[in-house]
Amino acid sequence: MISVEFFITSLIVVLIPGTGVIFTVSTGITQGRKAGVYAALGCTAGIIPHLLATILGLAAIMHTSALAFQTLKYAGVAYLLYIAYATWKDTSAFALDNTPSRSTALTLVVKALLLNILNPKLTIFFLAFLPQFVTTNAANPLSQLLLLSGVFMLMTFGVFVVYGLLAHAFRKTVIESEPVQAWLRRSFAAAFAGLGVHLAFSEK
Repeated sequence: MISVEFFITSLIVVLIPGTGVIFTVSTGITQGRKAGVYAALGCTAGIIPHLLATILGLAAIMHTSALAFQTLKYAGVAYLLYIAYATWKDTSAFALDNTPSRSTALTLVVKALLLNILNPKLTIFFLAFLPQFVTTNAANPLSQLLLLSGVFMLMTFGVFVVYGLLAHAFRKTVIESEPVQAWLRRSFAAAFAGLGVHLAFSEK
């Protein structure tokens, strides 16, 4: 049921740097290893609403409704631009001993969750991608769809955690250089803004 083609294709999709990867990497650098894991968890959880939309048939409505797509798309654009602005304006130095508290962890998860929830492309992705790997004339296609989705989510979480840990490994170098901190902060802000602009002008 889980074919090699599905595994390889999913891995490629997850590895491609996007909104979630950028957020996880920036969080891993600025707030540490645990924060990177929280960000990965939030990004993975943000997949669930898109999966449910696909299963319940809402994705098909969204795919054919320009109004529904545009509404969610521009909500995502607004949030990405907000994250870009907040990142650009944050001039606080990165700290090695900045261990997230419970409230900080919750904030990180919610931020990452919103980043993926407000990305309409994920709904279209699940609609177009997952059904291709459901066995023809399957007795229970829903169970297959759920299994495929679960594997995709586990892969997403695993890859994002690795991204966050790698980012954390380079924290000391980053923290000891103020110019590097400024460059990274502006790069992250530009990346979020760029993703927002790309989403704004993306076609249905």
